[in-house]
Amino acid sequence: MNDPFDTARLREAVLTAWRGSPTRFREDANAEEDLYLGGYRDRLLVELAQNAADAAGSDGRLRVSFVDRELRVANTGRPLDAAGVASLASLRASAKRDGVGQFGVGFAAVLTVSDAPRVVSRTGGVAFSAQRSREAAGVTGRVPVLRLVWPVDDAEDPVPEGFDTEVRLPLKDGVEPGALLEEFGEQAVDLLLSLDGLTRVEIGDRVWWREGERLHTPEGATDWVVVRVAGELDEDLTAGLGTEQRGTWTVCWALERGSPHRDQVLHAPTPTDERLSLPARLIATLPIEPSRRRLMPGPATDAVLAAAARAYPLLLDRLSPAERTDLVPLPGFPLSEVDDQLRQGVLAELRTTPWLPQPSGALVPPSKAALLPVDSSPLAELLADVVPGLVDAALAAPEHAPALAALDVTRLHAADVVAAVTGIDRPPTWWYRLYDALSPLAEVDADAREALGALPVPLADGRTIPGPRGTLLVEGELALGGAVHPDAAHPLLERLGARRGGPVDLLESLHEDVERSLDDAESGMDVDGLAETVLGLVDRAGIRPGEVPWLAALALRDSSGDWRRADELALPGAAFLELLAEDAPLGILDDAVARAWPPTVLTAVGVLETFAVVVDEEPTDPDHDLADERDWWESLPEPPARMSAVRDLDLVADTAWDAAIRLLVSDPLTAQALREPGGYTGWWVGHHGLLAGQPPRALRMPDATELVGLFDPVPPVAVDPSVLRAIGVRDRLHVASADDVEDLVERLGDERRTISLGTAMRAYTALARAVRDGVVHTGDVRPPVAVRTLTGEVLPAAEGLVLDVPWVLQVVDRERVVAVGAEFELAEPLAELLDLPLATEVVVGTPAGTPSPVAWADLGAVVDACDLVGIPVPAGGPMVHEELTVRIGLIDYRVAWWVVDGVAHCTDTTEGMSRALAWVTDRWAERHTFAALLEDPETLLD
Repeated sequence: MNDPFDTARLREAVLTAWRGSPTRFREDANAEEDLYLGGYRDRLLVELAQNAADAAGSDGRLRVSFVDRELRVANTGRPLDAAGVASLASLRASAKRDGVGQFGVGFAAVLTVSDAPRVVSRTGGVAFSAQRSREAAGVTGRVPVLRLVWPVDDAEDPVPEGFDTEVRLPLKDGVEPGALLEEFGEQAVDLLLSLDGLTRVEIGDRVWWREGERLHTPEGATDWVVVRVAGELDEDLTAGLGTEQRGTWTVCWALERGSPHRDQVLHAPTPTDERLSLPARLIATLPIEPSRRRLMPGPATDAVLAAAARAYPLLLDRLSPAERTDLVPLPGFPLSEVDDQLRQGVLAELRTTPWLPQPSGALVPPSKAALLPVDSSPLAELLADVVPGLVDAALAAPEHAPALAALDVTRLHAADVVAAVTGIDRPPTWWYRLYDALSPLAEVDADAREALGALPVPLADGRTIPGPRGTLLVEGELALGGAVHPDAAHPLLERLGARRGGPVDLLESLHEDVERSLDDAESGMDVDGLAETVLGLVDRAGIRPGEVPWLAALALRDSSGDWRRADELALPGAAFLELLAEDAPLGILDDAVARAWPPTVLTAVGVLETFAVVVDEEPTDPDHDLADERDWWESLPEPPARMSAVRDLDLVADTAWDAAIRLLVSDPLTAQALREPGGYTGWWVGHHGLLAGQPPRALRMPDATELVGLFDPVPPVAVDPSVLRAIGVRDRLHVASADDVEDLVERLGDERRTISLGTAMRAYTALARAVRDGVVHTGDVRPPVAVRTLTGEVLPAAEGLVLDVPWVLQVVDRERVVAVGAEFELAEPLAELLDLPLATEVVVGTPAGTPSPVAWADLGAVVDACDLVGIPVPAGGPMVHEELTVRIGLIDYRVAWWVVDGVAHCTDTTEGMSRALAWVTDRWAERHTFAALLEDPETLLD
């Protein structure tokens, strides 16, 4: 037999080492097993492709095929040589040098599918065999297959035309060729991106190939943006690393156009287990552990990762400005330590690299960029020579906000725009264009509107004044010295406080004056005349309380002589003042003002006589200046169609809530607001009010027995039960919001509470239904810290699981099990809510032995039991075992019944048969009835 690589010498050297040191044999066997069962267990094609790419250097081709049950992987490039054979026969060496060569320790991956691999090349071939190794070593059992190498038979098929080397793997029993081809096909794209030396992959009758930056696949072609850089590692960075991990490093960033993915793995250069959240794929020559799954920490790794971070911005040069922000790492938990290191480095580079376009076309780094408060190209054009670093207006769109915020890009607010244009000299038409560009911002943002109130305004007499308040927008051709210049007269100025000439309602014309009256008073201006005018107009117009909400901003004097908003003042002697906390920020109206005007006039402008009610017939946002209003709004399944809410409830003293509730009920307006279904008032009192020192939502009605243990009973209070329910005292087990879910989950996990098993299961059932029915979404609630199990004990949530099938209870500790009773279809939504695994995800068992299939219809006791219960005998039948054991992991458990892939397995016992029958007939709740009937059909007569 031809032996071009002198394999006999290699075999004798290994056998001599084994004879001289028996422990060496075991070390080799263990080392080989660790490789193919550990680091290389699922990397067969990756490792063979890496070998092919190393052999080819460039423009390499790989072909995967099957001959009978033999997997064959052919490649082009450098053929097998003596160094390669020596590498194949060694667990501790590699023939690779400077990225060229073949067959490192990763070749052990072939043992996952074959016990007798062969490598055939144009220069000869070698073979390995577990059986021949046992015979040569004189042992039985497991041997290191890749330590003893033989030449291939002289009759071995030559390498396929067009290829230089082929690995041939007779498949082990149980390895399915079709499954391998499917698995390999899923890896083809990764291989072409990961391995520069590989440009074509053929798997069966499917072909993938790389053409420049376009990948062709059986499903079509995709375009990629690829950036590659390379360099040399200093020797002081590579001390302690193998030869393969020294010298030149390369970095490749690859991004699929139109499809950035933020859940990648690092390729070094083959896939590792280091998860990355960056949208581009990183392929780099990095020091990795022998398993090729994790990076080796150290200065060399840090240096290459830093180089990768520096190269990342080069991707942006290949993308349009609208696409670039997709590449910015967004805030969030890193997926690995490597991910964290890369993200920090990439963010640092992106902050200082010029890549954000300006209106002029120049590029500016995010660290020096300024972003408009609104996406407006006209505004950007106007401010381009006014605001340093201003970027293109399109970047102000919401889709870019998270990325630019992650880079700390300065976002201008309306006040910044006002400051930038204050003091500049521009013609009136320029100012008109500026007002027009800012109008959309003023329409939707109250804070912006306030800031824009200081915009410079050009007047007809040539002056420019700060702010439109007090200016006049004249009609027609009338020109007044103090009027706004006609070329700058934009409707925005009227919205910001300018008055339009002509006959107007006097009271409405004072709206802006009222809104700013407190600021004017605090700045030293005399607003007494305004107050007198407004109160007189309200009196003559017969304005009712709440009819004109903006009147509440009118500045009036309090009892100490200070100025306050009208709705921050109370009438002297108002009864509800006794209920407020000592530090309540309400003032008392000045006595002189209170005596000068009827109470109806004062309450019409917002002065309080009792708790005030805010009414909005068509609310659109939680913008009514109510305490915690947004929290209430977000707790609703949908926005309210109408809103009636009592304000200032946050000022009530903790000790005065009983009296406060009675006062609210005594007034028709506040009582209606309190009882409004889903209304703000009942919600706020329920969350923040107190009954005997406890929030109402934390209490239950005395007759709510299904809540015993979960909630404490409401103490005796002189409050009508209907009011108690309105303010949140619970009368039933009800889950209507994320707050309800978090509260109920926390109570179930509170080990200080004594909760019956039935109550706990009903509570978990209610939680699961809320998730299933879409009442709450799991992303809106926090997973629990602890859960209550079938034993009634409280368990850390990380140790629990949710029961989704009953047979698992035969092998799992009940102290770990959270259950929803017999409604097993609710297990999945509950597991999602609690962030726990399902029992069947943790406990995977396979029945052992050779059972006997039996038809249900052939079992007389089963036929009688079904007849007595009134259901048809189910089709099919169970697999009956004399003794049923289930293997879970490495342990066998004796059980009475089990179900695998819908097939019931059971012992020929009452327990096994009855439970299997109850399960297949979907009558699990009647399993005990079935057991009794199988034992004694006359049970129904007792």
